[in-house]
Amino acid sequence: MSAQPFQVGAQAGRPLRLRKEAPVARTDQEDADTRDKRLLEAHRNGDAAALAELLEGYQDRLYGVCLRMLGDRERARDLAQDAMVKIIQGLDRFDGRAKLSTWMIRVTMNACLSELRKLRLRRHASLEAPTARSGSGTAGDSTLAQAIAIEEPGVEQRVQDGEDRADVSSALARITPEQRAILILRDMQGLDYKTIGDLLDIPGGTVKSRIFRARVALRERLEALRSARTE
Repeated sequence: MSAQPFQVGAQAGRPLRLRKEAPVARTDQEDADTRDKRLLEAHRNGDAAALAELLEGYQDRLYGVCLRMLGDRERARDLAQDAMVKIIQGLDRFDGRAKLSTWMIRVTMNACLSELRKLRLRRHASLEAPTARSGSGTAGDSTLAQAIAIEEPGVEQRVQDGEDRADVSSALARITPEQRAILILRDMQGLDYKTIGDLLDIPGGTVKSRIFRARVALRERLEALRSARTE
């Protein structure tokens, strides 16, 4: 795997959507899925360079998932590295029933959710853990504010203001990890409902309703932040 540090690549978002990650680079006329299959086969045949090329093509994307889930650059970088190790260890067992990119995102997202559950348990175990207050974001919120852009319908101009960006990022940090995960998979990764259901072990018919509820929760957190500031 490349020794270069992880970088985040993103494009402008849509209303109440996370910024989408840039698509995986293509080689000539070869599409990403064909490229992945070729590199995986070469790796299984003993080509060490093929594994490095395969992982390099996804390290930014997987780091982006970790950053948006955790809201902390150092922790996200460490977790992305851990996810990469799990991916390398599991490549020989990958059966090809899903796209390799989808499987890699699943491994990474599971690592994120597991880490967030651990963090939640630690917070519950400590009676001295500080409660986040409106208008004073945590370090994680600050990082999210730099990394994520979410917009409400009809307020594109307002989101250009730094305070609004911080608000919507803080609101994202305050919804549940499961809600955050489903918005990231749908709006940042651009995955279809069936793939999201497979990734999160959710029945396909309920994915759309969960996305809707996650967006409602996000909007409610955003409105609460702004309302508290005007009181």
